[in-house]
Amino acid sequence: MKKLLLTSLLIVLPSFAFAAGDAAAGKAKSTVCATCHGKDGIAIAPIYPNLNGQKEQYLVSSLKAYKSGQRKGGMSAIMMPQATNLSDQDIADLAAYYASMK
Repeated sequence: MKKLLLTSLLIVLPSFAFAAGDAAAGKAKSTVCATCHGKDGIAIAPIYPNLNGQKEQYLVSSLKAYKSGQRKGGMSAIMMPQATNLSDQDIADLAAYYASMK
């Protein structure tokens, strides 16, 4: 139980201290994301999640968890290499972009 709580905190806490994202910069960086998640954040296939309108902190914490290898299973084999190439600012910018979509 303690290990689960600690792991949860390690995933969630970094999302509370994140750089301010620039949605315009995120849009420019989203080309690779659009391959699966669609040009407008609406996934091209039902197995991929829609990013359009997702909460910014959720996107930041998810990408950081993929990047660090903490998030496994599902589509992690695809997402881990993608997230590994992102800086913290890239992550903040992408999260701001997708969160800004309505």
